[in-house]
Amino acid sequence: MADRLTQLQDAVNSLADQFCNAIGVLQQCAPPASFSNIQTALNKDQPANPTEEYAQLFAALIARTAKDVDVLIDSLPSEESTAVLQAASLRQLEEENHDAAVRLEEVVYRGDVLLEKIQSALADIAQSQLRTRNAVSTQASPNES
Repeated sequence: MADRLTQLQDAVNSLADQFCNAIGVLQQCAPPASFSNIQTALNKDQPANPTEEYAQLFAALIARTAKDVDVLIDSLPSEESTAVLQAASLRQLEEENHDAAVRLEEVVYRGDVLLEKIQSALADIAQSQLRTRNAVSTQASPNES
């Protein structure tokens, strides 16, 4: 993931691309202008251009990208964020991280204890099943003879 400044630069570059593309497409689709009542055969036979659709499309793209740029600018650290405030914030995050690590270790320990109990219970069940099968086998053998 890129840092915020790189994201901001990418968004500004994207905005510049969209402006250039919008101008180029609108210029390409624009109907020719008439000069002092001079009509040519080309002007009369021009098909309808989807200029309005292009204008709306590019306006929406440019507005969305401009909004993204604003969000990225707002997410940058403010000038009021001093080194002392940042250090305090980092200390708080480190404490929260340490507390979460302690809780995780406790959960893992309880999980290991529970796993041992389950494995012991499964071993007891397996032994009981083996004894039951052996007892059934031994009882069935003398009756057959």
